[in-house]
Amino acid sequence: MQKKMAQEQEKLKEERIVGTAGGGMVAVTVTGHKEVVDVEIKEEAVDPDDIEMLQDLVLAATNEAMNKADELTQERLGKHTQGLNIPGM
Repeated sequence: MQKKMAQEQEKLKEERIVGTAGGGMVAVTVTGHKEVVDVEIKEEAVDPDDIEMLQDLVLAATNEAMNKADELTQERLGKHTQGLNIPGM
């Protein structure tokens, strides 16, 4: 079981998960290990008079990507930990 878990963890590291906000104006890409690897901001999302909106969009896209990464981790590792009480899983 440990070997399979380690293999799944390694696969998760290679996964890319994208979270978006503002109708796709901001996209944040994370790995399955929740490391941010890319941030894309479309030009129309940048308003010098409303930086707070852009900050909110980046935050929302990042949170969405992190939540998706958590779901993927649960899906991938959950099948190997069914019935076990592992903190944080």
